[in-house]
Amino acid sequence: MKDFVFSNTTKVYFGKDQLHHLSEEIAKFGKKVLLVYGGGSIKKIGLYDKVIAELKKADMTVFELGGVEPNPHHTTVNKGAALCKKEGIDVLLAVGGGSTIDATKAMAATAKYEGDDCWDIITGKAFVPDNLPIVAVLTLSATGSEMDIGGVISNVELNEKQPIFGPTLRPNVSFLDPTNTFSVNAYQTASGSADIMAHVFDVAYFTDQEEMDMLTRMQEEVLKTVVKYAPVAIEKPDDYEARSNLMWASSWALNGFLFSGVSQDAIAHMIEHELSAFYNITHGHGLAIIIPRWLTYILSDKTAPKIKRFGVNVLGVDASLSDMDGAKAAIAALEKFYFETLGLQSRLSDLGIDDKNFALMAKKACSAKGKLVGFTTLTPADVEEIFKMSL
Repeated sequence: MKDFVFSNTTKVYFGKDQLHHLSEEIAKFGKKVLLVYGGGSIKKIGLYDKVIAELKKADMTVFELGGVEPNPHHTTVNKGAALCKKEGIDVLLAVGGGSTIDATKAMAATAKYEGDDCWDIITGKAFVPDNLPIVAVLTLSATGSEMDIGGVISNVELNEKQPIFGPTLRPNVSFLDPTNTFSVNAYQTASGSADIMAHVFDVAYFTDQEEMDMLTRMQEEVLKTVVKYAPVAIEKPDDYEARSNLMWASSWALNGFLFSGVSQDAIAHMIEHELSAFYNITHGHGLAIIIPRWLTYILSDKTAPKIKRFGVNVLGVDASLSDMDGAKAAIAALEKFYFETLGLQSRLSDLGIDDKNFALMAKKACSAKGKLVGFTTLTPADVEEIFKMSL
């Protein structure tokens, strides 16, 4: 494995009675706050009023930007950044799921940019070494954005979905109250759970690089946590133990710890980003459709032992099977979990997607490098075939 440096500076308040610390934490950054949220669900569950009450306790001047999209648009980010500059915002407060937090991170960076378009930063045309402070109140267990250094933004004008990364984009403080996820419906719970698993798969578990076995074992424990508790949360949305485990698994799947010493392309994510860029589908659902087909496509004598290990240690596949048969059983068990246990539709055609854009999407997924490098190396032709297998 490669040498690495691990540092995670996000302060986390976890639990049902922690929001009262928001006033003291946010006041450390100044007096003007931009409150960012999505479609308004935080108002329906009463969270908006609780947050506003805390901000009043801190004597903050509050500005608001609602309506962040599920796959956040760069135009929304630009709108928020412009508001930060105009009003002299000191700190941004994201209240929502990963999309809201991702958008807030991009706003925080663009607010420090002398230009007015976040896409310049995202595409590397401009470098901004700093950003405004970020505080997050999480409402959906999925992306891990509450404790990581990145986000993903969509440019609907270009049909592109691209990441933004930076060591200072990690939220300064995050509030994780599992009760705020009680209202998340079965579909979003299932999709978010698939996203958590995909982070583990993509960033470290399915790799041909030398790994630390201790970390691999911990990756499997996070995966097992999702497999155990996602069905419980779907069946009983207000089960605190289930929601707590999913929320903490979300944070630890992508906060940097589990992929220490491994560096590779997040292949399944790069492939799925094209689906949500072109068709605006739910990211986690797209991943659930893509990943079993990707694993099937790359199945070989070389990859089979690791796929089998996943099946045996996470999904209970028979350890006495050969590597190849065990790997096939693992993929079948994963499909059963996604499409039967979690109830997600299993094919892109179920979501109204056809193959007309596959060649272009495959090329974009491989970017200027012309390939994706991870568990195996994929070319645009390989990616196009995976899209077709998923149809």
